[in-house]
Amino acid sequence: MASDTEARPEVDPKTVKKAVIASAVGNATEWFDYSVFTAGVMTSAVGTLFFPEGGVSPAIKSLALLAVGFIVRPFGGAFFGPLGDKLGRRKVLALTIILMSGCTFLVGCLPTYSGSYSAGIVAPIAIVLLRLVQGFSTGGEYGGAATFIAEYAPTRRRGFFGSFLEMGTLFGYILGQVTVLVIVLACTHEQILAWAWRIPFMIALPLGMVGLYLRSRLEDTPEFQRMEAAGGKAAKAPFGEAIKRNWRMILCLIGMVMLLNIADYMLLTTMPTYFQDTLHIDDNKAILLIIGIEAVQIALIAPLGKLSDRIGRKPLLLASAIGFAVLSWPSFKLMQTGSTLLLIIGYLIVGILLVMMLAVIGSTFPAMFPTRVRYGAFAIGYNLSTSIFAGTCPVIVTALINATGNPDWPAYYLTAAALIAIIPIVKIPETANVPIGRVREEGKLAPAPV
Repeated sequence: MASDTEARPEVDPKTVKKAVIASAVGNATEWFDYSVFTAGVMTSAVGTLFFPEGGVSPAIKSLALLAVGFIVRPFGGAFFGPLGDKLGRRKVLALTIILMSGCTFLVGCLPTYSGSYSAGIVAPIAIVLLRLVQGFSTGGEYGGAATFIAEYAPTRRRGFFGSFLEMGTLFGYILGQVTVLVIVLACTHEQILAWAWRIPFMIALPLGMVGLYLRSRLEDTPEFQRMEAAGGKAAKAPFGEAIKRNWRMILCLIGMVMLLNIADYMLLTTMPTYFQDTLHIDDNKAILLIIGIEAVQIALIAPLGKLSDRIGRKPLLLASAIGFAVLSWPSFKLMQTGSTLLLIIGYLIVGILLVMMLAVIGSTFPAMFPTRVRYGAFAIGYNLSTSIFAGTCPVIVTALINATGNPDWPAYYLTAAALIAIIPIVKIPETANVPIGRVREEGKLAPAPV
């Protein structure tokens, strides 16, 4: 007879697919926002329109505004994560997607600092407040979305379904880049500054409403229901319990997310500036190159997730980390040759190494923690690492290149992160084909039923 760790409600395959899409849409909404904010023309427009002239450049003002969201993400994770362990995943995820998409939409509605539709000093204050709320809500989104998929997915297909979470990341980023590219090609610079800059931000609202609709039509996850049906309860103090009983796994998560975020934000947000300022590549050509590599990643991510159900998550994670440690420097040297073909090959190498991680994190990270504190422990570790390493990556790498004149700093940064990440990857347990209900504190697994 199966133990209570094995017993879980049977889920209709169509319901699983709906849960996967509902989670991925939230991730797409988050990365659509980030993609729009970091697109060259939008970065310049926001910095110009919402802040007084003088001082630093408009682009730096805009990037500083973006960094504000990263500062509050750990607080959002510490608030929404434990709340999701108490109230259930679905309720909290409905709230986070409303806040995320709503704040992005409202940015597109704001009056600017000067001009015909202006509010003076109120404009920068308002946009900073919206970015704070957006970053706070984002802190509760990713951990909950990954948990939602992992707890809905069948044990032997958790890797495959989990990969779609990061497919949402790639799709959202591409959608943001394509939207900005269409606006740049269709409008003059004056039209962009006058009104067209608002369009991408407003698109976030319908994206969020699709996610909200899908989430509202689903029950809470089978694993959360199983815990309640078995008489289990969420932790009375989920934040404290998550830290006290799972601090080793949280540290492992931070170490792995460090590499994930440095690679992710390096390739998706630092590289456009690197291509233009360091390699002197045309802006539109750089965007098309990034979109092309992301299209390749989308094609590979689900097959890699499926592969992890057969061979395990750790082989792919280790291959990615070792690959970054060994191949980052050669890849960037290929990009620096001046040859378009070698540039594509170099960028493709690091892109493939990244997608090997992206394909399995949605199934790996939630399975590191027990059900009663899963959302909270995941959100705390993930967002702390993201706040420290993701938002700072573009600034640090760009500053190092400018200070030394050495274009190899992105490779050095990736290599160092990879060498550190290998340690926690080795230490975490392999959870492929292990029912997620068997996970106990510190990543230990309950004995399989006889």
